[in-house]
Amino acid sequence: MGSTSLLPTIARRLEGKVALITGGASGIGKSTAKLFHRHGAKVFIADVQDELGQLVSKDLASPDSFIHCDVSDEEQVRNAIDSVVTRYGKLDIMFNNAGTIDPYKQGIINNEKADFERVLNLNLTGAFLGIKHAARVMIPAHRGSIISTASIASVLGGLSTHAYTSSKHALVGLTKNAAVELGQFGVRVNCVSPYGLVTPLAEKFFPAKGEELEKAMEGPANLKGVYLKAEDIANAALYLGSDESKYVSGHNLVVDGGYTIVNPMFATHFSAS
Repeated sequence: MGSTSLLPTIARRLEGKVALITGGASGIGKSTAKLFHRHGAKVFIADVQDELGQLVSKDLASPDSFIHCDVSDEEQVRNAIDSVVTRYGKLDIMFNNAGTIDPYKQGIINNEKADFERVLNLNLTGAFLGIKHAARVMIPAHRGSIISTASIASVLGGLSTHAYTSSKHALVGLTKNAAVELGQFGVRVNCVSPYGLVTPLAEKFFPAKGEELEKAMEGPANLKGVYLKAEDIANAALYLGSDESKYVSGHNLVVDGGYTIVNPMFATHFSAS
């Protein structure tokens, strides 16, 4: 008997499931696509980054599993979901991960209306459209898991721009509303809220890049000795997409190492006095 036969079998937690991931060409979406694939899911990638999306789909050994999709365009969202259903006959997991952020500008009076609307259009309306059209195909099946990427900016103020913070707070409200409506059909709706981590989107917002940005994020973090990675958020999405969370709905899963549970200013003030 070979030694490998003594190794435990790793459970494939999404075996037989079909997933669509928006913003799946890079960052959290890319990590989630690869993890879902390893756990047995058929994964479709939707993104506006065509070249990167094609590369990810090839990594999944399915080069025709990428579709161009601007989540702020309802027809493109509808088409992406219909394409998945046409190919696989169902949709089990919808991960609304695509998003953006606006340039930081000191003072609300210096913020531009166009930037505010653009961020809400992608982060909030895009998730709304993903939930709407996923529900369209999940309701008749009486099953499904819809997940959206929020942020710790959905829980606290002052951490990001007005537009980004507004979009993520609203996304949590949308998640709760949709969970109430869709629960009667066996469809679960949740979101995951990461602390800051290194992604292409984060690197557009912060001057630091790569390891330098990772170390900068660790500075104000509550949990020390570990860095948050895109793979950690992918694991959270894996839980919410799998049957292990079959009775979890309307939940905002905060993955922040305890950052949002404490305001350090009180202790800092008195320790300094």
